Amino acid sequence: MIRRLFWLSLGVTIGALVVRKLNRIAERIRPSSLAASVAAGVEDIAESVGDFATDVRAAMQQREAVLRTGAGLDGELGRQEPR
Repeated sequence: MIRRLFWLSLGVTIGALVVRKLNRIAERIRPSSLAASVAAGVEDIAESVGDFATDVRAAMQQREAVLRTGAGLDGELGRQEPR
């Protein structure tokens, strides 16, 4: 009798754990959950691209300033020091 009760309770416990696991998996693959995770991923990508573009613009402006100085296009070429 004790042995049967043990196996019954073990079966019920394992069954409950399997059902919970399957419910979690079903929740993750629902269309609304998939859409939310895709939307979050796209939002992260858009933010990363925006940050990259900002960094590129800053580096471009810095490099342009260096090139203008080196080419004498910064307005300093031919300027004489005041006496």
